[in-house]
Formats: sequence, C-alpha cells, structure tokens
Amino acid sequence: MSGNSGNLVSHTAVISCPHGGRVRAASVPSSGVRLDGQPVPTADDVFTVVGCPHTVDRVPLPCTTVRWTPDRGAVLIDGVPVLLDASSAQCFSAGLVPQGPPVVSAARQGVMCG
Repeated sequence: MSGNSGNLVSHTAVISCPHGGRVRAASVPSSGVRLDGQPVPTADDVFTVVGCPHTVDRVPLPCTTVRWTPDRGAVLIDGVPVLLDASSAQCFSAGLVPQGPPVVSAARQGVMCG
C-alpha cells in the first residue's frame, strides 16, 4: 500500500471542476460495498461535469468529464481502486483537453483509508 491516504469519496462528497462546475456520478457505482447505504464509487465509475463556465478567448470550453487515476497501492473493491479525496484525477473538455484537477470536499469525515 502506498503512503497516500484520504477520505473515501462518497455520495456526500461535493466535487467540482476547477472552474466551479458540478461533478456527478453518471453511472451508478456497482460495488456491493456501501457507506451509509450508498455504493462506494470506484475508478471504473463514470463522472460528468455540468455547469462549467470555462472559456478560452471567449469561446466556451467547459469541463465535461472526470477521469480518476488512483495510486497503484490503492484500496480495492472487487479489484478496482476506490476513490479517495487524495486520488489523482483530471477534468476534460468534450474534445479531451485537460482542464485541471477536480476539487473534492469530503462532507463526511471519520472514514479513512490508507
């Protein structure tokens, strides 16, 4: 296991793109592991961004998706890394232009992995 640790990204976490757009799980997490009755999201789940106001030279270039890249030594559910607020991630535009990392505010503290 790596030296990185953090809070689980659960259904109570507030996630936004670096420009303030809201990040939402587009797929329902499929793991059987639950936190407060809700499935725990993993790196295999799809996350979309809505309401990103980002522009370049007055041309809209909003964030549309988030891709997570957890550490190799991450905690696994069914062989897939769980998402921690310290997990590496990148927001992308529809043209797959990197836009910066998402901002994760874990609303629930006390569940630590690592």
